[in-house]
Amino acid sequence: MNERKILRNKYYLYITEFFSGVSVMAVELGASRLLAPYFSSSQIVWTIIIGTIMIAMALGNIYGGRSADKNPDPDRLYRRLIIAAVWIAAIPVLGKYVILAVSGVLILTVSTGFLTVAAFCACMIIFVFPLFLLGTVTPSLVKYSVDSLDDSGKTVGNLGAFNTIGSILGTFLPTFVTIPAVGTSVTFLLFSGIPLAIGLVYFVSARARPVLCAVSAALFILCSIFGHSGSFAFWESSLRYEGESIYNYLQVKESPDRVALSTNVLFGVQSVKMKTEGFTGMYYDYALAAPVMAGLSENGGGSVLILGNGTGTYATQCEKYFPKATVEGVEIDAKITNLAYDYFDMSENVAVTTYDGRAYLQAMDKKYDVILVDAYQDITIPFQMSSTEFFTLVREHLTENGVMVVNMNMHSDGEGSINEYLTDTIASVFDNVYTADVPGNTNRELFAAGFDPAAALTENLPSVTDAPLAAMLAEVSCALRPCAPGGHILTDDRAPVELLGMRAIDELIAGELGYYRDLFDREGIRGLLGSF
Repeated sequence: MNERKILRNKYYLYITEFFSGVSVMAVELGASRLLAPYFSSSQIVWTIIIGTIMIAMALGNIYGGRSADKNPDPDRLYRRLIIAAVWIAAIPVLGKYVILAVSGVLILTVSTGFLTVAAFCACMIIFVFPLFLLGTVTPSLVKYSVDSLDDSGKTVGNLGAFNTIGSILGTFLPTFVTIPAVGTSVTFLLFSGIPLAIGLVYFVSARARPVLCAVSAALFILCSIFGHSGSFAFWESSLRYEGESIYNYLQVKESPDRVALSTNVLFGVQSVKMKTEGFTGMYYDYALAAPVMAGLSENGGGSVLILGNGTGTYATQCEKYFPKATVEGVEIDAKITNLAYDYFDMSENVAVTTYDGRAYLQAMDKKYDVILVDAYQDITIPFQMSSTEFFTLVREHLTENGVMVVNMNMHSDGEGSINEYLTDTIASVFDNVYTADVPGNTNRELFAAGFDPAAALTENLPSVTDAPLAAMLAEVSCALRPCAPGGHILTDDRAPVELLGMRAIDELIAGELGYYRDLFDREGIRGLLGSF
């Protein structure tokens, strides 16, 4: 074995093991934030990330042990550590292009499970190789640090403890410190810089591998320059804000007619502020039928609770059309609430509580005339806010004439669809359930109450004096369709909402891109390029 002075003290080996554990977990958490703006932050994506990383680590363990037995030279380990560090440092620069390239290829060739396949392929390309190299650390260090069988158990135990403690630190630091403070890109750079520094110290102390040290340091510096402030939506030129919170990637985009918030770059808009008077043209408009169903009027009182307040689009509309009503919001992401005041002119009169929607209801006894459930984002549907137990909790917090309105993001129909599950679940709790598809987008609004909300809308519509609002609500009245109870029930124990949502996304993609897929099948890439 190549004897290096720095390794005579086993503490350097323990330091290597410790920071290897830190880096592995930091990269895993960074991977979720890198993929989330494109593929969502669902349990499916987390499963893919954990699965591919475990594959990489297992293969690294096997290779590292065999390599150390065959050639027990620590230079090989620290060279691998440097290569892994440089690769991780390059992720903020190149990762988003890999994701978009993979998505661009697969969207034309994969008809089912697109998000699953695309996320898996992107994960394999971006993360497997560096984590495979980091996986070689533990078996290699065991080889270098065990002097005799008499203390082998103690040494291996110490290495395992240092790795585990490092993994704990690598779990908490990105989530609670680095990602909220400096973002995902800098997080990758920080936790790649540590193994790079360990490898460089090893070789510099031995005055070995000067070319490797110089090249790796230069590449890291370049990655730091070009990747420290990378944009997930790098093609956008009209972003007023781009940042991250503990929960979300956040993007505020301005166009001539509106300001919009998105928590991803591939799917939809979560909140919007129109620059001119009038409606948004989105589901918020149709949801205004709920206060009228509940008997609220322009001059009356009442109370509205919004679970998933976002930047306050619905709260602002309720204040405008029902100024006497009290409007409250619950939003789990405090940064989104801050954006509501900074970019979306949400009124200070709207009391917003930073909390999970279901936990908030469990902690409160107050009843409301209207409860809007707007906590579903693309396929990211919190299972705890889709079950019979949750909707029962909502019903218990409604007044006698109260109405629940739920924004379902996708027009998804047919046997076993996500909307059928949600509708059947709600119909098992509420006596009367109606839905209305919002024209011009994929949203569907669901209204549920202990009385007939459609009849109440028709009865109360003459009291609406605002002509544009009355005309829009008449449109909602015509669009309402009753829902009969069914057998597809979601419970806290069984709510496969992400798999159901994934199926709906596949249907949307197939519908939107069917023409281009057929063209690609018939004429190949030339025909596809010629169509643009």
